[in-house]
Amino acid sequence: MVGIVKVAGFSVSLDGFGAGPEQSLQDPLGKGGPTLHTWFVGTKSFRAMVGAPGGSDGVDESFAQSSMAGFGAFILGRNMFAHSRGAWGDDGWKGWWDENPPYHAPTFILTHYPRESIVMEGGTVFHFVTDGIEAALERARAAAGTLDVKIGGGVATVRQYMQAGLIDELHFAVSPVLLGRGEAIFAGLDLPALGYRLKETTTTELAMHVVLGR
Repeated sequence: MVGIVKVAGFSVSLDGFGAGPEQSLQDPLGKGGPTLHTWFVGTKSFRAMVGAPGGSDGVDESFAQSSMAGFGAFILGRNMFAHSRGAWGDDGWKGWWDENPPYHAPTFILTHYPRESIVMEGGTVFHFVTDGIEAALERARAAAGTLDVKIGGGVATVRQYMQAGLIDELHFAVSPVLLGRGEAIFAGLDLPALGYRLKETTTTELAMHVVLGR
């Protein structure tokens, strides 16, 4: 049995933005980006991820839990790992999380600049891939074995894999907010022509959960 390639728990605004503008060290999700994730940050899964007690149950929690479970490897764009651009500096940066990131599996970072792998606590190893999205996916599939591979973002990375027809299933959490500006996830994409069909919609107070499949 072979796992599939998925996007899961990807938050999008009503006007189609998956991140706000002007990402920086102070605004890792871009200006206004955190408002997309209200549905997620209140769940038991997120609170456990950051070492906090409590959290909500229900539909949002179910999608939150499945957004990080069952994956044997992750693929991330560089911005999901660092705020810097260009050649890697010797600044000791090891990602947006602490010494124990939430991935707990081999995690492949798309970049134009080579860098040695970084071993973190809890089973996460960051590998840096310079030869494109298909090479990263090949390595991720090999690492994942029978488990699924998650395309974790950001927007540009998800768009590249969608356009290439390499994602089997996508879960978007459409949050009831308007960003106005940012990184547009669907702009210029003909989803039906790419083979995507609606599989499921479920609405809560904080998000409309939409699942697409090919």
